[in-house]
Amino acid sequence: MYKHLLVPTDGSKLSDKAVVQAIELAKALEADITFLHATPGMPRPVYADGVSVEMVSRKEFTQRAKADAAKLLGKTSAKANAAGIEAKVVHVFTDTPWESIVAVAKKVKADAIVMASHGRRGLASLLLGSETTKVLTHSTVPVLVVR
Repeated sequence: MYKHLLVPTDGSKLSDKAVVQAIELAKALEADITFLHATPGMPRPVYADGVSVEMVSRKEFTQRAKADAAKLLGKTSAKANAAGIEAKVVHVFTDTPWESIVAVAKKVKADAIVMASHGRRGLASLLLGSETTKVLTHSTVPVLVVR
């Protein structure tokens, strides 16, 4: 069955629920886990009265994002380790998380992806899109969606 699960996480409560489900599934299947955190690219500068203002420098943004990702991925790894599963972690910077999820799944040779869906419907879904829907559409491996 499945021997390597990729689990994208953003630290939200729903994402944490997917992490727990993935750990339980990995334990039952004796599968490996790779946790992925995809950090959005640096925020665009704010323009006011013709002046460009960056809230933080690129270096500071990168340092903070790496620290936040390390903390988040450390927590998820600790949960897996407590369940007797050794987990790997991947952190990427991307403006298209779904593409990174699909690419990392291929790179680490995951044979399934376990991820959360916020379940947006209607106009919110149309305007915001859904990373989960995009992963479902483009993934070549099965995707377990946790809600």
